[in-house]
Amino acid sequence: MALVRWEPFREIDALQRQMNRLFDELIPLTERRSDLSFLPAAELEETPEALLLKIELPGMDAKDLDIQVTADAVSVSGERKSESQSESNGIKRTEFRYGKFQRVIPLPVRIQNTDVKAEYKDGILHLTLPKAEEEKNRVVKVNLG
Repeated sequence: MALVRWEPFREIDALQRQMNRLFDELIPLTERRSDLSFLPAAELEETPEALLLKIELPGMDAKDLDIQVTADAVSVSGERKSESQSESNGIKRTEFRYGKFQRVIPLPVRIQNTDVKAEYKDGILHLTLPKAEEEKNRVVKVNLG
């Protein structure tokens, strides 16, 4: 049996390489998970005449969106396609991110879904949802006691 000189720093070096390899394998998994849970941010504002809905959809084309409006909800779905490229020190890195999403937003009042106006500009979808006539003229009497 031969004697081998023990070098503790070599073992630490090997452990560091194994940890780096483990983290390199985990990072792409977390990036993919974030794409699967893509949920666009939305903001809803109510005026006396209509509901104004804004939805953030950065990096998407209007042709990739499907918007459906019922009298009491708005459904926006689509597919997000993203590609980025970078080059440094002679190394080229390309990333692709794809993912489908769907967001259904219940509306607080009934709307006239045949008169909805939509505009998509700078990654933000603006929907103007006019209220139904019975909602505009709705007055509720409150009794005290």
